[in-house]
Amino acid sequence: MFPDKLRNLAMLILDDAEQARLRICTAESCTGGLVAALFTDIAGSSTVFERGFVTYSNRAKEEMLGVPGDVLADYGAVSEPVARMMAEGALEASRANIAVAITGVAGPGGGTRMKPVGTVHVACARENRAVVHEMLQVGEIGRTEVRMAAVECALKLIQYQMN
Repeated sequence: MFPDKLRNLAMLILDDAEQARLRICTAESCTGGLVAALFTDIAGSSTVFERGFVTYSNRAKEEMLGVPGDVLADYGAVSEPVARMMAEGALEASRANIAVAITGVAGPGGGTRMKPVGTVHVACARENRAVVHEMLQVGEIGRTEVRMAAVECALKLIQYQMN
């Protein structure tokens, strides 16, 4: 289901997290749980993967992750502040040590001049550390490709926060 490159990176993260006794959770919008699916596709991941939130709607972002409605209204769901708050909210709402969040426009359609298709915000929070963020602008490369690029970015941010 997942390319070997992503599967291998996920296995490395799970091994490193287990060694460091870290637990991981996800908060996903445009990827619809793909990062969680990738982790749980690997046998033994339950020692590290704590839980996943699929918060596709703004209401879910508010109710499950505590993202304030005024932030969603002011910046839009596809924004750096929302991605950061999703990651922080997932960390707070779980027993994980690291939380990664993804929100974006996978397409086709749904993009705007300010946030075209292929715009994705990924944030990763770790206890007692600053949240890291990355914005992708991969263009209209196809829905699956946008989502897989977001998954790869999320894995790399988790790896960064683990070091």
